[in-house]
Amino acid sequence: MQTQPAGIAGGLMIMNMKRKLKFSLLLLMMLFLVTAGVGPSGAQVLIQCPGDLNSDAVPDPFLLRPNGTPGNRPNPDYDPNVVCIHLAAGDGFVTMADGKFQYTFGFSDLTGIHQDHAMMEGMLKAELPAPTITVKEGQKVYLTLTNVGMMKRPDLFDPHSVHWHGFPNASTIFDGEPMASISINMGSSLTYFYNVAEPGTFMYHCHVEATEHMQMGMLGNLYVTPAQDGSLFGTCASMKYAYNDGNGSTCYDVSYPIQIHAFDPNFHDASYSVQPLPFAELHDRYGMLNGRGYPETVNTAVLSTADPDDEMMVVPSQKINSLITATAGQKILLRISNLSFDYYTLTVLGIPMKVVGKDAKLLRGPSGLDLSYMTNSVDLGGGETTDVILDTAGVSQGTYFLYTTNLNYLSNDQQELGGMMTEIVIN
Repeated sequence: MQTQPAGIAGGLMIMNMKRKLKFSLLLLMMLFLVTAGVGPSGAQVLIQCPGDLNSDAVPDPFLLRPNGTPGNRPNPDYDPNVVCIHLAAGDGFVTMADGKFQYTFGFSDLTGIHQDHAMMEGMLKAELPAPTITVKEGQKVYLTLTNVGMMKRPDLFDPHSVHWHGFPNASTIFDGEPMASISINMGSSLTYFYNVAEPGTFMYHCHVEATEHMQMGMLGNLYVTPAQDGSLFGTCASMKYAYNDGNGSTCYDVSYPIQIHAFDPNFHDASYSVQPLPFAELHDRYGMLNGRGYPETVNTAVLSTADPDDEMMVVPSQKINSLITATAGQKILLRISNLSFDYYTLTVLGIPMKVVGKDAKLLRGPSGLDLSYMTNSVDLGGGETTDVILDTAGVSQGTYFLYTTNLNYLSNDQQELGGMMTEIVIN
């Protein structure tokens, strides 16, 4: 009669069996990915980018010489108004402010990497939040998404998509919502096209199995600067504006994207250990701004996380901090978005706060009436954005705080004095 292993030895035996199973499945997945592109009906990584001559998602203004270097003959297909982006969708790890590892899904930036190397370069490189996308009103954006698979969950064959939240797509196929458009299987890519017609603060995320994939970390900052930038309106010396206001009322000097996230560690742990996902028991215990809890929100260094199964493999996991700095007298534009499923309130004490935009729209009435308003806090539900200008004229030098009034999110799980908070330093 066979008995179950007990004690520490039994636990180690079970752990080793799980790791061997993961490794075997990983080898099978890599074999699938290598062979998937063989034959006309197989999957394929393909970048579509007008003017790109060497398949790296970067338009080339000049034709290439036989050795692949840029020449001096203009590329007839080059359009300076075209922007190309190549993102990978896969998995990885991040580190919470209390030191806990979390298994995640996410996006990483492959722009500039040849499409033949995309699979290997994108594996286990998920970032939280996803790489920030900044484009200008009037540009034409070609965004290629490549699904590099789940290296730590080779039993999953999840497709992925990019949903530009709040953007008025000309065609549903580019929306990213899988019931109305299409999604991308492992080893494949799809190029989305956006004719960027409106400025404002948006966000993007995967819309496949959205509750799971967004909780696991597939979300990022995205904003569009207005055509008015670079022109003088009113007394705006910086000539930078949140919207096409026509009078300089949304003028700012420095800007920062602030995205609200929150994690349920039990959900992430269950995903990593191949257990049933506790959808009905979702309870976020890590409140974050740009993928970090305080005090890591003010750490300007890129945070890296080691693979728990291979500590020699260290990957940049959280590249965006939330430290806000300005010189006294400057105006600060905060592009705030919420991709959590709860409502949050953010407040700043000691600095006047003016709300000028909501959900990628300038706060103006149909007749042009100015609907902007002064406040000391803003409320955001899931999927909402708010554009706030902080005016530091007359504000004393020093450190101020941007934080949530949802007091249970001012902690890093069981660690006190953390969570959804960052600093504003006025020099």
